[in-house]
Amino acid sequence: MALAPDHLFRLLADPTRLRCLLLLRRQGRLCVCELTAALAIVQPKISRHLALLREAGLVEHERRGQWVHYRIAPEQPAWVGAVLDAALASGEGQAWYEEDLARLSEMPNSTAKEDG
Repeated sequence: MALAPDHLFRLLADPTRLRCLLLLRRQGRLCVCELTAALAIVQPKISRHLALLREAGLVEHERRGQWVHYRIAPEQPAWVGAVLDAALASGEGQAWYEEDLARLSEMPNSTAKEDG
């Protein structure tokens, strides 16, 4: 079932989910531990929000050993990508977003450093 606009905007309305999506849109793929460090939020809360995004078909995950990596699901309609790109552009320069990026870049062994 395709993601409806009202459902996407309800998902984006939560700050934790929005922050996760913006980081995933920028970085491409992140481990749950990286999202936990970047957002400074406990792992169970991050995982709960990622589960909602996964159930909606907005993100997908891949297990690599003990780590679970997430990315934006590639099979999205163009309008979803446009909304996420607009949200990402509006997040740049915002203190909360810059703080998330700074915490992510400070994380040792971050895949964010490897990917770009």
